[in-house]
Amino acid sequence: MSFRRELSVIPKPAWIVGCILYAGMAILIHFLMGSDPEMSQWPLAGQLAFQLLVPLFLFPVVALYGYVFGDARRRGMNAIGWTLLALFVPYLIGVIIYFCIRDPLPIDCPSCTTAVLGKFVFCPNCGQALRPYCPQCGKSVERGWSNCAHCGTKLPAKA
Repeated sequence: MSFRRELSVIPKPAWIVGCILYAGMAILIHFLMGSDPEMSQWPLAGQLAFQLLVPLFLFPVVALYGYVFGDARRRGMNAIGWTLLALFVPYLIGVIIYFCIRDPLPIDCPSCTTAVLGKFVFCPNCGQALRPYCPQCGKSVERGWSNCAHCGTKLPAKA
């Protein structure tokens, strides 16, 4: 996946909130700098750099939470729940948890072209096998396995 395509996952409201927070912080810093006699002694370039660059740390954070929301939605997960978890678990640990246990991306069924959740072995629409599976228990297996890891059945050579 390209970086541009991944950025398109972030919903437009997240971009808008990020811009509003950036502008609000820049304005707040501008007024706070005007009332501080020590900061008003800084050179103009230093004042502008401080005003415009310090609020930039908010923008990637808001975009990251927006990405969690959009990515969870495209993967068929509970987008609001995961976003709230990412927001309220401190030190970005919620975001790390999301990235560790998120579901695979949906895939298109080769038979009926229905979008199917990536964790499914069979298409719920037409029953087509989406990846190799164990003929005994029906669970997904990896190519090249000689036995099923779930039930121990000997797998056919083509699985």
